[in-house]
Amino acid sequence: MPSALIPLAPGCEELEAVTLIDLLRRADFDVVTAGLVEGPITASRRTALVPDVLLVDMVDQDFDLIALPGGQPGATHLAESGILERMLARQHERGGWIGAICAAPRVLAAHGLLAGRRATTFPGTLDEFEDGTFELVDEPVVVDGHIVTSRGPGTAMDFALKLIECCAGPERRTAVEGPLQRP
Repeated sequence: MPSALIPLAPGCEELEAVTLIDLLRRADFDVVTAGLVEGPITASRRTALVPDVLLVDMVDQDFDLIALPGGQPGATHLAESGILERMLARQHERGGWIGAICAAPRVLAAHGLLAGRRATTFPGTLDEFEDGTFELVDEPVVVDGHIVTSRGPGTAMDFALKLIECCAGPERRTAVEGPLQRP
């Protein structure tokens, strides 16, 4: 069973967070939601999300996938977390899957993880990082090596399904996607 970590920060985009949690669990991933702060996380539209654990308690744990929901100021809080920075660096070094949607690719850019890669994001999110070290493309979901990025709330299902496909194979994706009755 693949394992996945979904860090939750105050101001995260709840549609993205819940879609990731739901679809990865439908795919039989062992999903751990980890709050940057103690207690319920108030998402960008005032939805309360209750993490399983604190992120600090997961710092030494390895996962098959670390998936970052976007939203603001959630993505900024994720980028400022030294704990998450260390976890992402270790994940990157070992070639583990990393996903980031909406504003969350800014976390990867801030820590140099997009260097030499193609990526997508919510429009304008990476303007301050456009220094030629990565290629920004206008696509719903982009896979480059072990990093998967996506545009925003409207692409959350496509993003989660692509992560399932990358981590567990196309058959698992099909098994999850079929019952969703997507057009």
